[in-house]
Amino acid sequence: MRKSFTALVLSFAFAQPSLGGDQGSVVGTWKLVSYEVEAQASGERGPVMGQSPTGYAAFLPEGRVFFMLTGEARKPGKTDRERADLLSTLVAYTGTYRLDGDKWTTSVLKIEGERLQVLTPWRVMPNWADKGMSRSIVTFERSR
Repeated sequence: MRKSFTALVLSFAFAQPSLGGDQGSVVGTWKLVSYEVEAQASGERGPVMGQSPTGYAAFLPEGRVFFMLTGEARKPGKTDRERADLLSTLVAYTGTYRLDGDKWTTSVLKIEGERLQVLTPWRVMPNWADKGMSRSIVTFERSR
């Protein structure tokens, strides 16, 4: 898996800020629990960043979100190629967000208790084009 996560990042890039009534339920810091990709045709799901990826998302009350996710067992790159390959196990994003019920601008947000799940829209992801239409399922839990 050496391709970038550009499509995932772009799926969030058009968010707009909103201070709607539901926003308080997401405000805070969330710790990454899992990152999976689901193939639409087969329903197959797999941990594309390993069984124990790391990362956090922070939702601010003024409508800004930051997150950084890294794959399991990353080690510093020693060569240009190794450093470039590290990009395939890194997702970083900052932007504005809007909540409408359990949706985050593009219907990708689901909160259940202390768990927050981000589901990207169905698309052909360059990283897993062989799976056809797929979506990312990124799960966080509220950080304490």
